[in-house]
Amino acid sequence: MYEGAVQELIDELGRLPGIGPKSAQRIAFHILDADAEDMTRLAAAIQQVKAKVKFCEICFNISEQDTCAICRDERRDGSTICIVEESKDVLAIERTRAFSGRYHVLGGSINPLAGIGPEQLHIRELVTRLADESITELILATDPNLEGEATAVYLVRALSPLGIKITRLASGLPVGGDLEYADEVTLARAFEGRRVAGRAQQPSAPTLAAPAEPVEVKIAPAKDEASREPAQQNVFAPSRPVVPEMDDHRSTR
Repeated sequence: MYEGAVQELIDELGRLPGIGPKSAQRIAFHILDADAEDMTRLAAAIQQVKAKVKFCEICFNISEQDTCAICRDERRDGSTICIVEESKDVLAIERTRAFSGRYHVLGGSINPLAGIGPEQLHIRELVTRLADESITELILATDPNLEGEATAVYLVRALSPLGIKITRLASGLPVGGDLEYADEVTLARAFEGRRVAGRAQQPSAPTLAAPAEPVEVKIAPAKDEASREPAQQNVFAPSRPVVPEMDDHRSTR
């Protein structure tokens, strides 16, 4: 235990999420060793964020104005709303540049052990928003844990009667992960959310060569024997010797 202001600083730092006693002690001594001007700027930044930053009146995202920059952007698709738990989830989705619609921040998830029920979330404001705007699809982007699943199931049951298409972000194997380290629920959802990687092509039928066109053969009619032309005599054939005729009247002596 330290005395006075040092112990009070360690206690206050230890109340922050993710900060244990050892981490709070290291941060406290870092503040003591740091330059006074740096710590003054840090204290001023904490005061300004508490004084200026508030929640958007439409989607409950953090903003310094009545409405956040996303709700003011007319280029966003107003027919699709992505429902998230915290404002930090909005930043994570925006970094992907894969979604161009609008958001609705619930402000947490249903957790009965922590005393958080549907009444403590911005679900009633979401129902009012769906009645006022022309929404065609709701994307549930709650965390894939027990509290996030309970919140998603509750939203599906509460919003299904409105007749709006409700989808859930796919969950499965992370990029760069190994199958042997994945749990059963993750593997089961990976199989359920599988998609087609390529379509099988139908085998093409063998192409037969086109049959050759029939050739028409014309046969000239036979000519009569009399009308046939005499065959030409072969000049190289040996000629038959000519025998002189003998006189039938023999001379008498």
